[in-house]
Amino acid sequence: MPRIIIDTDKCKNCGICMAVCPNHLIGESDTANKFGVVTAEFKDKDNKCTGCAMCAISCPEIAIKEVLR
Repeated sequence: MPRIIIDTDKCKNCGICMAVCPNHLIGESDTANKFGVVTAEFKDKDNKCTGCAMCAISCPEIAIKEVLR
């Protein structure tokens, strides 16, 4: 199953990945990164990620990578 990894040091929580995910699997994290930014977090507990990579394609900071499990 596909999944994504978000580089929290690069993420600036712009919200674009959250908006483009067709299954709404990305949300705001409960914690801040080392820069004090509350980043995006992959929240796919039911393996609903289709691997479309819309989040990675649209990330202006290139902070998201799609990987296969």
